[in-house]
Amino acid sequence: MSDAQLIQIVDAALAEAVQKAGSWLACRVGCTECCMGPFPITPLDAERLRRGLEELTSRDPDRAARVRERARDYVERLSHEYPGNTVARLLEEDDAADQEPCPALDPETGGCDLYASRPITCRTFGPPIRFSGSSLAVCELCFVGASNEEIAACEVRVDPENLAAALPAEEMIVGWVLAGC
Repeated sequence: MSDAQLIQIVDAALAEAVQKAGSWLACRVGCTECCMGPFPITPLDAERLRRGLEELTSRDPDRAARVRERARDYVERLSHEYPGNTVARLLEEDDAADQEPCPALDPETGGCDLYASRPITCRTFGPPIRFSGSSLAVCELCFVGASNEEIAACEVRVDPENLAAALPAEEMIVGWVLAGC
């Protein structure tokens, strides 16, 4: 399966989840809860981000330069704070750098500068999603006051045929990819 096919499947399921969840979702530009802290991405996510950054460079070189600068600053800060095998340590420690914004996040607008190229994790965070047989976390800002039954009624299955099993499992972090590390 190609990355484009996977993205199409995930985005279609997410559109269904958004429709089912309706007003329970708090997700809007400027809500950056899901943009904080490091999280693992796959090599396919990394390649998509690199392509997105290249496309942004051709469309808006200044904006792309700001993303790269934020990524370099991110890597420098976290490498200093978590020396050694920084990526592994960040992914192991539950609250490691949990208030560190993603380098793709524009701090002025609260929007993602690489939204169309964002990783699968970013695409599936918020509504109740079941991906490859596992339920993913629902954003703590969504479904406030909802019962477990109401949340379950909004759940959408992505990848019901376990299509993601073919994804490479190597874990990377957005900041390192965007900084060219």
